Amino acid sequence: MGFFLLLSIVICVFVSVRLFLYRTTLVYRLKKWGHWIEDRIHLHQSLKVPELNENNQENLFYRKVSTYLNSLSTIEDSDFTNLVTGTKTNGVVLCLDDDQTVQDAFLGARVSWTNRVERIDEKSVCKKTFVLKLKKKDKRRILQSYIQHIYRASEDIEMRCKELKLFMNTVTQSDDCRSVGRWSSVRLSHPATIETIAIDSDLKKKVKSDLDSFLKSKQYYHRLGRVWKRSYLLYGPSGTGKSSFIAAMAKFLSFDVYDIDLSKVVDDSDLKKLLLQTTSKSLIVVEDLDRFLTSNSTAVSLSGILNFMDGILNSCCGDEKLMVFTMNSKERIDSAILRPGRIDVHIYFPLCNFNSFKTLANNCLGLKDHKLFPQVEEIFLTGATISPAEMSELMISNRGSPGRALKSVITALQINGDSRLSTTPICGKAGVRLPAEDTSSPAEASSVFVVDNDCSVPVVKEIQKLYGLLRMKSSKKIGPSDQFSDSMERSR
Repeated sequence: MGFFLLLSIVICVFVSVRLFLYRTTLVYRLKKWGHWIEDRIHLHQSLKVPELNENNQENLFYRKVSTYLNSLSTIEDSDFTNLVTGTKTNGVVLCLDDDQTVQDAFLGARVSWTNRVERIDEKSVCKKTFVLKLKKKDKRRILQSYIQHIYRASEDIEMRCKELKLFMNTVTQSDDCRSVGRWSSVRLSHPATIETIAIDSDLKKKVKSDLDSFLKSKQYYHRLGRVWKRSYLLYGPSGTGKSSFIAAMAKFLSFDVYDIDLSKVVDDSDLKKLLLQTTSKSLIVVEDLDRFLTSNSTAVSLSGILNFMDGILNSCCGDEKLMVFTMNSKERIDSAILRPGRIDVHIYFPLCNFNSFKTLANNCLGLKDHKLFPQVEEIFLTGATISPAEMSELMISNRGSPGRALKSVITALQINGDSRLSTTPICGKAGVRLPAEDTSSPAEASSVFVVDNDCSVPVVKEIQKLYGLLRMKSSKKIGPSDQFSDSMERSR
């Protein structure tokens, strides 16, 4: 008797679930059929939002629409959606797939968006467009308000879920020469910050102050009749942190990065098109510019580079941009490249000195002081040095034993000291060109002055200390560092 009662209960539950699912499905189907019939009765209008505008620049509204649509709960009702990694750890978000439609409602009106993708050739070149479909009778009533709603909602989402991107130029072009998007992007997740870069602390403060001042200078630049743009040159030996510094600048400013590989640029005109497709609030980066200028590894001419840096086209591709160029050396570079206006800020990234060693020891080993620090300082005073990248790797490889890590650094400095000394100054020039103080007149504000770490107090004291030690040891000849110190004293 009990068995039949239990079986009856199970059957009732099963039938109830089936009936509920059937009714839910039936309601969904009826609603979908009702929308289909309604669409056939009313007249509709379709509005396109292309990824690129008529000048082949990114259509900023396209990005706003994409952000907004991917936030809608109705995206789950489309036939196909993409599951992609979100900004949070183990987070997954939904993204509208190609040629799929999502529904939305605003002020009682029902609208639909379709992610239209047109394939241009077999090389994955495509033309992307969002198509808005709404009833003609609702267009006049809601369209302007709906667009403003999309702007506000997308900006709110972007503020809450800001994700920096690294854009890279591609060589792909369509066969019929139609202009298409030339940038592919990935999430910029580089962990570097300005504080973790092994350069002089005073220089870090000056750079941060310069960047902050730039962000607040829109009206000032426009009053001067200048494009709201600033250019940095980072130069120095390989492995000194130039690329990491670019990532740190992007994180400090919350700017996307457009990394231009000149070897993939077809000609001067192609370089202009790439510039046109960049957006406001971005860093435009050209690494190893000296290599391209002194070799035949790019089809871009010197004139094309000059126009790219400060030509009239810069006024046509958005405000609030930083251009960042890197070089190993600027000795063989045409002075036209380096003049103010094309390059506003010069920062030299030297090989390690004792100050940068202490920064790296703190970052990599958590050491602010150690009994081996005086020995390391003494070796630096002899002129020995290695790159920050080499020193970081030695510390990271031996991070389990700080003492062993410092001994490996000492050994490397002793081995590399003589060969480095013959080609590299003992402490390098970590210099920066920065604008005059805010108290200057507008005419003076465009001028620059040089703050050079070779002339700063901490480094001068180290040089004078070395000079004193060498004078005490009269048996030794005067070296390059002493001659430099003598010239410093004579200049005072």
